[in-house]
Amino acid sequence: MRATDRYVAQNRRARHDYMIEQTLEAGLVLHGTEVKVLRTGQASIAEAYAQPEGGELFLVNANIPEYGSSAHFNHQPRRPRKLLLHRKELSRLMGAIRREGVTIVPLSIYFTERGRAKVELGLARGKRKADKRQAERDRDWQRSRARLLRTRNE
Repeated sequence: MRATDRYVAQNRRARHDYMIEQTLEAGLVLHGTEVKVLRTGQASIAEAYAQPEGGELFLVNANIPEYGSSAHFNHQPRRPRKLLLHRKELSRLMGAIRREGVTIVPLSIYFTERGRAKVELGLARGKRKADKRQAERDRDWQRSRARLLRTRNE
């Protein structure tokens, strides 16, 4: 990610619950009111996932609330949103889902320098409870090691 990217929503829980094997960027088909809500930073992708449907990939269960200032042309908050990918990327992801039993999890939604809404997707494998414990031990060790090095250098 570049420093100029502006994050709208992040799925921090995804890195805890899944082992992210690979990440990629996808475009997002949105309605006008959805873009306005995203710019205010009110979206939530905590429970979202990507699902293939009819040869295309859709972002399911992402919550983008209704735009308050719009009266007539509002959107549905949890509607499936089409993801824009190159055909090769799409076929590779579809094959990975079918063969390897992985899931596609959105990690973040952000705007590019040109003002386009993008989704960072992660090809993820679920962690078991033991894996989560081991990751927590590793994090604790890294923290205490950094603390020891700081105190030793002072």
